[in-house]
Amino acid sequence: MVFALSRHRLVVARALLVFAMLLWATVPGPAAAQDTAFRQAVAEAASDDADIAAFYKANGYRGIWTARGEDRQRRAALLKALAGVDAHGLPAARYDLPGLQARMQTARTPRELGLLDVEMSRIFLQYARDVQTGLLVPSRIDSAIVRSIPYRDRTSYLTNLTKSSVKGFFRALPPQTREYTALMKEKLRLERLLAAGGWGPAGPSETLKPGASGPQVVALRDRLVRMGYMGRSAAPTYDAALQSAVQAFQAAHGLAQDGVAGPGTLTEINTPVATRLQSVIVAMERERWVNRDRGDRHVEVNLTDFSAKIIDGGKTTFETRSVIGHRASDRQSPEFSDVMEFMVINPSWYVPRSIATKEYLPELKANPNAVSHLEITDRNGRRIDRSAVDFTQFTARTFPFSMREPPNQGNALGLVKFMFPNKYNIYLHDTPAKSLFGREVRAYSHGCIRLADPFDFAYALLAKQTSDPEGFFQSKLATGREQQVNLETPVPVHIIYRTAFVDGKGRPQFRRDIYGRDGKIWDALAKSGVALRAVQG
Repeated sequence: MVFALSRHRLVVARALLVFAMLLWATVPGPAAAQDTAFRQAVAEAASDDADIAAFYKANGYRGIWTARGEDRQRRAALLKALAGVDAHGLPAARYDLPGLQARMQTARTPRELGLLDVEMSRIFLQYARDVQTGLLVPSRIDSAIVRSIPYRDRTSYLTNLTKSSVKGFFRALPPQTREYTALMKEKLRLERLLAAGGWGPAGPSETLKPGASGPQVVALRDRLVRMGYMGRSAAPTYDAALQSAVQAFQAAHGLAQDGVAGPGTLTEINTPVATRLQSVIVAMERERWVNRDRGDRHVEVNLTDFSAKIIDGGKTTFETRSVIGHRASDRQSPEFSDVMEFMVINPSWYVPRSIATKEYLPELKANPNAVSHLEITDRNGRRIDRSAVDFTQFTARTFPFSMREPPNQGNALGLVKFMFPNKYNIYLHDTPAKSLFGREVRAYSHGCIRLADPFDFAYALLAKQTSDPEGFFQSKLATGREQQVNLETPVPVHIIYRTAFVDGKGRPQFRRDIYGRDGKIWDALAKSGVALRAVQG
């Protein structure tokens, strides 16, 4: 059930009024005895939570929610925040606002007030962490989400609350990014659409091309009109205006912009509002997971968008297409953040052991001269004579050699790689397989990120440290030798996964859940109590 904001305010105001009246009507008695009873109740209630206990101990077991004066502002701010958790895609039942209000209405004795004070701190800490750094632990949802969450010290929330402007403190808890604000706005827009019946009847199910006519074309046109991609029209043919609308839709959904309503485009057109709303709520949870300073200049790789960007001061200054890890579970690109420290021009490719044993060892067993472009070396780095080795005796576990591809035009890494050393052995690099960048879905690598325009990417990075980045890069490339070039100012790299986001012009964008991770996240959110809501406009 959805309550209007004014109803929320009325409920909160009534609870605060009743609680204030009860404070004045507290059972009379010696002040010292009441104070002792209150503090004993606080110590008892806080004892099973080390962080809360540490805060109250340092605070002399005094309350921060249940007294008059400044505590009243904190109570009002907490109740208001809890009344608005739906706007953040958080489950209202998790914080039990009605239960808290009921306790506030019946707490009369110093002991009851002490117990209530600690309970409010528990609920506050739960809300603060959820809205700031996420409801879920991502690594428990999918092992490839290896992101380090910027959790804050729980005790610091309570300490800082008592030392800060109450309104300012609560206002600063959610992510303060443009993206999060835009996602909240899109969430509300979709909730209103859901209440109004969504986008109406589904569009066509069969491929339509420019020049076509008939009821299916009308169905397509009507659907795109309702979705806001074109103005109203009664034309029954697939004309230029409809083609343009289809292309705009395709652009907003990461599809090839050919203006043809083919199977992929129709699948996205017929995706219901509820599914898009789920994607937005998941994106908000993901935004909370990266609620930290991402660097004035940073690299962002959105796996679902098959793109890599350099962002300066919040604006995209360079963008290129990318190829990401294959859908197979052992080849998917992980999600994490690190710092790019250097690039290697004319790189060697040191074949990962998993590839050497799973892909190349079977070939070597069949033919010792297979994959002849690769050097095979022993543990001491000496190149072995293939003809003197019986590869059939080795298994993936016992294979004792390393494999390396020297710098060359056909090298698997191309002519440059960009390094942010990490335990996952993931980096950005060039590739000789240029044809893959023309495909709509680009999931083909073993996990690393291939760039369509690696040289231009390098120039953009080097422009911060040399007046002639292209000339500098090309001079290193021309040597044919492997050379490391350090970045004078390391650049943070964020590999993210967003099926819903907002572009530079504030327009909502949606992408396919290429690895199925967002589906898992939504299932976990739903189990925690998150539900879709329809809001009357």
